[in-house]
Amino acid sequence: MKRLESMKRIIILQLSLLGLCLQTAVYAYFWFESYYPLVLLKLKFYINGHILIIGIYFVLLFFFTNTYGGLKIGYLKPSEVFFSQIFSFLAVNVISYFQISLMRNWLAPIGPMLQVTAIQFVISGIWTYFCNSFYRSIFPPREMLLVYGERSIDDIMNKFATRKDKFNIVKCMNIGEGVTAIEEEAVKRYDAVVLWDISTQERNKLLKFFYGKSIRVYMMPKITDVLIQGSDQLHFFDTPIFLTREYSLTVEQRAIKRLIDIVCSLLLIAITSPIMIVTAFIIRLYDNGPVLYKQVRCTRDQEQFYIMKFRSMRVDAEKDGVARLAAKNDSRITPVGKFIRAVRIDELPQLFNILKGEMSFIGPRPERPEIIAQYVEEMPEFVYRMKVKAGLAGYAQVYGKYNTTPYDKLKLDLAYIENYTVWLDIKLMLLTLKILFRAESTEGVDSKQITALRQEEDK
Repeated sequence: MKRLESMKRIIILQLSLLGLCLQTAVYAYFWFESYYPLVLLKLKFYINGHILIIGIYFVLLFFFTNTYGGLKIGYLKPSEVFFSQIFSFLAVNVISYFQISLMRNWLAPIGPMLQVTAIQFVISGIWTYFCNSFYRSIFPPREMLLVYGERSIDDIMNKFATRKDKFNIVKCMNIGEGVTAIEEEAVKRYDAVVLWDISTQERNKLLKFFYGKSIRVYMMPKITDVLIQGSDQLHFFDTPIFLTREYSLTVEQRAIKRLIDIVCSLLLIAITSPIMIVTAFIIRLYDNGPVLYKQVRCTRDQEQFYIMKFRSMRVDAEKDGVARLAAKNDSRITPVGKFIRAVRIDELPQLFNILKGEMSFIGPRPERPEIIAQYVEEMPEFVYRMKVKAGLAGYAQVYGKYNTTPYDKLKLDLAYIENYTVWLDIKLMLLTLKILFRAESTEGVDSKQITALRQEEDK
């Protein structure tokens, strides 16, 4: 098994390197044929200079492709890998275009760079298809045993069903059948075991057994697991000690985070101000209603503030006074609102909330007080996510969806809080650009739901 996993990593590394080299070769060709003759009028490059230019492109391409997941063959869906690759070389080509323009001391012709992008688009599609086919022919889906507790397995089964290329749940066993029976079954034929919502005591017994037998385990963490994940390991004595702190971010981290918020919000306000002016005019022209939609939300320590958005729904969207999330095909959303929600223009006024210090760029999304109250009734731990300032985007938005359950969003937000670094903020900002183009990230909740909590039909 270890040899198989090592071989898998080597194959993925080689395929990834091949793909990066092919994309860089396309750029190198157009650099020598189209752009260097223009730059030569201002600057003359020798062999080391050319190597540096092409090397910078390769490093940038590796950085963005790795950040966006374009190298995760077999891990992400082929469509995700393809989309990530496209997004990556678009970003690198824009940077490289302005780099060339600076060297030329004037805007370079954009045609050759568009040709580079088009060729890379085709190469990426072929490369992704070939790599996925090759990977699946060598590494078939894992045969897995699912161990579950009292909760229904429908939700987790549906999640695994979306990745039949990687996982095949052959059998399900309830923990009530006994730990010994599960251990005996697990060693028969399975490549991995999934532990879904079982007690910590029974889970620990199974984990030790599977670890000893070198059986892979996929485990859905509980909230306490996420908290421990972010703990510091201390060595005061001759035994490991895990420290979970009573505060989330240090003073230095908060200062750097605030500085990034101020600089980025001012920059983006300046860049997007024409878009905001045009959007405000169109919303006003459509139904003569208010341009902005202000709503009470909660940020750090449940402090309330008014969040600002461009209005995307009818003026009487909540005339009954009931707070509810947007549903799938929500009739309250105006035609203008559908567009600005799809391209996220409705969120732009929150840049002013960030500038005022009510929000941050990255953090748990702010919820309404009345919705928080409903969530807390089901899971009191929901207040933990308000240990930090609310954000325009966050861990749960990057790795979840609009209609991801509150419990799963809570675990994602806690993973962000407990593992916070400045680099994590920067990485999530870059990944947020990618999810702007994913339709499922704005997918509404079911029409019968008032909040994102799953409602049982008839008890």
